Amino acid sequence: MRELVMDTETTGFEPKEGHRLVELGAVELFNHVPTGRVYHQYLNPERDVPIEAFNVHGLSYDFLSDKPLFRDVAGAFLEFLGDAKLVIHNAEFDMRFINAELGWLKRPPLPMERAIDTLAIARKRYPGSPNTLDALCRRFGIDNSGREKHGALLDSELLAEVYLELIGGRQPDFALSTSSGRSGAGAEARAYTPPARPRPLRPRLTEAEAEAHASFVAEMGDAALWTKLSAGS
Repeated sequence: MRELVMDTETTGFEPKEGHRLVELGAVELFNHVPTGRVYHQYLNPERDVPIEAFNVHGLSYDFLSDKPLFRDVAGAFLEFLGDAKLVIHNAEFDMRFINAELGWLKRPPLPMERAIDTLAIARKRYPGSPNTLDALCRRFGIDNSGREKHGALLDSELLAEVYLELIGGRQPDFALSTSSGRSGAGAEARAYTPPARPRPLRPRLTEAEAEAHASFVAEMGDAALWTKLSAGS
């Protein structure tokens, strides 16, 4: 199952008032495991960035003025999305902006049924508690110390960790699937293989503990199960 954890940054709260997207970010999950594939794009909003928005994400028009327009990246963006489910915190806000941009290009909107709203999940699980992204990172012990400002890709990466905690930290069925069912992203299907450590972990058993264990097993004699297993290996 392919999902994309997404976030956007904008010039304001309402596209009907002329506000635009300034940043898109997405992290790909397959069977709830990050694949390493991401999408990230800054956008020229073709308008000023109000100080209130700048204070949130730190993206000025001077910085954005030479970035692509949404219409220049819309095709590649939609290709990356494919038909994946879209995991978004406060999904109605981000989907409203994305669909406004698509509408201005006469492209069909993304159906709201594709969105999984982590804010709604969090409110249901923790009613009455703060459920901002920062609050959920603190709740789950996720390091968000690098989040001085909002950023679409960084927030997507943090939200991916939050999402896995919200759904119970489900693990994939390792190597049982031969086809990922991905579409629209141009990625080959593959089963998840955990990355190998560059260096093995150091043994945590001390020499004294090893000697004590050997002595304990020796006292049980040749019939000890540990002795039989050791001999078989």
